[in-house]
Order: sequence, then structure tokens, then C-alpha cells
Amino acid sequence: MPCNIDRTGRTRRLAIGIATLAAAVVLAMLVLAGVLDHPAWWIAVAGAAAGGAFCVVEGAIGWCAVRAMGFSTPW
Repeated sequence: MPCNIDRTGRTRRLAIGIATLAAAVVLAMLVLAGVLDHPAWWIAVAGAAAGGAFCVVEGAIGWCAVRAMGFSTPW
């Protein structure tokens, strides 16, 4: 896959990915602590973790899935 984002885009995607992974960890801790007691919250944890991991990979390799589909992104 060719690189299709610049350094600013890579940095922002890494930051967004790390923040989303951190949010997934916090959400998982809330579910484990019983604050959020419905089992469906695990779907949100999995979605946040998968999305964050995907953003980290995009930032690490310099490739954006949205740009690859032909859409324009601000960075």
C-alpha cells in the first residue's frame, strides 16, 4: 500500500488511535467494576479497541483507508 498521508496526518491518526485505545481501556474497567453492568457494553469496548488499533496502524504505515476510497480528508 502506497503512503497517501503526510506527517501531520500520520501524527494525528496515531494520537487519535492512542486516545481511542485509552478510552477502550477505561470503558473496559467501568464494565469490569460493574458501573456499566449490561453485557452489551463489551461490544462498545471491542469496537473502540478495534477502531483505535486501526488508527494506530494507519498512522504507523502512513496509509488512510478513507483517502484510498477517493474521499478528501483535511489532514
